Amino acid sequence: MDNIITFEDFTKVDLRVGTIVEVNDFPEARQPAYQLTIDFGDLGIKKSSAQITTLYEKDALLNRQIVAVVNFPKKQIAKFMSECLVLGAVNGKDVILLNPEHKVQNGSVVS
Repeated sequence: MDNIITFEDFTKVDLRVGTIVEVNDFPEARQPAYQLTIDFGDLGIKKSSAQITTLYEKDALLNRQIVAVVNFPKKQIAKFMSECLVLGAVNGKDVILLNPEHKVQNGSVVS
């Protein structure tokens, strides 16, 4: 592997669990995507754009817990400001969301 990181590098990534509380279409995105509003408990509410439209309907995403990186800088995507990166496993063109097996408190640290 060429891109080995140190444990110290990994500890800089802030992975947290949040619950999706709002899902909207994102017609301005270059690739089909949703605009997500996610509750991270004490960290507050953050927004993210996610290209997950092939496997997930909007209604099925509401109240679903996900894992996200919450300490990236904000990124402008069209007219939308993404504040975190929702994590998923890429399977061809599909993205399968990562989530805890059991419900946990919003804002829980993933390590």
